[in-house]
Amino acid sequence: MSPAAPPLEARMAELTGHHVPFVKATVVRARRPASARPGDIALVLADGRVEGFVGGACAEATVRVQALRTLRSGESLLLRISPEETADGTGEPVVEEGAVSVANPCLSGGELEIFLEPLRPVPRVVVLGESPIARALLAIGPALGYEVTEASGADGITPEDLTGTQALVIASHGRNEEPVLVSAVRAGVPYIGLVASPRRGAAVLDGLTLDAEQRARIHTPAGLWIGARTPGEIAVSILAEVIQTVRGLSAEVDMAAEVAVQEPAERDSVTAVDPVCGMTVSVTDSTPYSEAGSDERRWFCCAGCRAAYEKDPARYAKADAS
Repeated sequence: MSPAAPPLEARMAELTGHHVPFVKATVVRARRPASARPGDIALVLADGRVEGFVGGACAEATVRVQALRTLRSGESLLLRISPEETADGTGEPVVEEGAVSVANPCLSGGELEIFLEPLRPVPRVVVLGESPIARALLAIGPALGYEVTEASGADGITPEDLTGTQALVIASHGRNEEPVLVSAVRAGVPYIGLVASPRRGAAVLDGLTLDAEQRARIHTPAGLWIGARTPGEIAVSILAEVIQTVRGLSAEVDMAAEVAVQEPAERDSVTAVDPVCGMTVSVTDSTPYSEAGSDERRWFCCAGCRAAYEKDPARYAKADAS
């Protein structure tokens, strides 16, 4: 185990405590001259940041791409990285059940096998209020596997308090609604529901210090229309709308048809092909790039490939970015 493991374990606990999704990447096999060793660990966050060490810049670029894919799918994966062509000779990743083999021509001759474990938090639902509907939400929500938390708006709820929250439901019937709604919008909570009549809900939205686009993110009256009347039935309708939002369903989906529905987080991340080595790299704020030789920005797996490109851009002018 690398010396960096204890701090990473503390970091994992911190991320988990804040309901932040990430991928734990663990080196399980390394063949020299790979710089990583079995037991080395890195954490890959949803924005592409890598904390820890599982190899040099080229290996890290491959880990980032595959880790983000596992974060979207939710399925663990064994990643094999080798400087040699994959078995099919195409240079493209070879996918098997539970594993993927990637040719990385930038590696200095070694091979790595890295286990990628996506750690996605249990959806967190915050309920504000002490009404019968609020109590029903607190009782029913855990049956869906959600972490349901009762909140009090008496002392104020800040956007920071809502970090990692997937849904906020306000069922306080007029108490402390406005500031909490504003905090939820500014925190980027995916589902925000206000239990109110259509008339009162519209009045509350009109009084918020938010623009029209921000107000449109608030569901009021909260819940799907299923003819609900009792507090328990209304709670079910609200949780159904939470599921619809969290799972990325649209109201127009034909529920009778068998369709494959993707979560918003499952959409492909932006990638590009390194024109020097041919690797697919994930485009993030930290990905090396260059605009030398053309008006088109080129992305690279590491600074070495970027330097090679900038020495002779014309040589790589025909490389296509994906």
